[in-house]
Amino acid sequence: MDRAIYTAMGAASAALTQQSVAANNLANAATTGFRAQLAAFRAAPVNGPTLATRTLVVPSVPGNDFSPGPINISGNNLDVALDQHGWLAVRLPDGGEAYTRNGRIEIDSAGGLRVQNYPLLGADGQPLTVPPGAAITFGPDGTLSVLGDGDEPKTLVQIGQLKLVRPEPDSLRHDDSGLFTLTATARAQRGAVLPADSTLRLTPGAFEGSNVSPVQTMVEMIGNARSFEMQMKVISNVNDNARAGNQLLAIG
Repeated sequence: MDRAIYTAMGAASAALTQQSVAANNLANAATTGFRAQLAAFRAAPVNGPTLATRTLVVPSVPGNDFSPGPINISGNNLDVALDQHGWLAVRLPDGGEAYTRNGRIEIDSAGGLRVQNYPLLGADGQPLTVPPGAAITFGPDGTLSVLGDGDEPKTLVQIGQLKLVRPEPDSLRHDDSGLFTLTATARAQRGAVLPADSTLRLTPGAFEGSNVSPVQTMVEMIGNARSFEMQMKVISNVNDNARAGNQLLAIG
């Protein structure tokens, strides 16, 4: 097999990975607080019985784009838009913590606050709950206050505070649920969970959209498709050249 096929095959595989990442990003262009995945490449030496003189390009997904998304004003008291460095903390089924930029909070039938169907944690690390039928407001520092049904506005009572954390982008990894968790390295260095940061602020009545640009992502997908097609043509041409060479040898 001509060695050119290996080069074209590596480029075609990379184009497929890029296309998969771009398609996933485009599918989440309307997902609240979504952080676009990044596609990158790394060199992989081709080992064999001779000297390692060739290197293939291997695609990878090293992380996410942590640039902020647009802020959408909703007027919903349950929505919060975090500042650039803030994240909400939620409880995982295994008892661990995960982090999200999704500020669209919901209330379940038991009065628990949830984000993406996971219990929302307070500054004390415990899930937040509110009394049935209570009106809820969040302060800029994440304080949770409630007003009972029929109570006077001046009887607003603070019952908790959101756990806002400030992780380093390189300490987070994205999982299939759309949440972020600490990497193994970050856990070893900082512990299993992040501490609450009282200096972080949020905007009530708003939420952050996805940081994916649909137009830019569609342009990337067109480029990936053209790149894959070009590599397939290279492989086809190499195969045709090899076939023609074999025919000449057969005639001789």
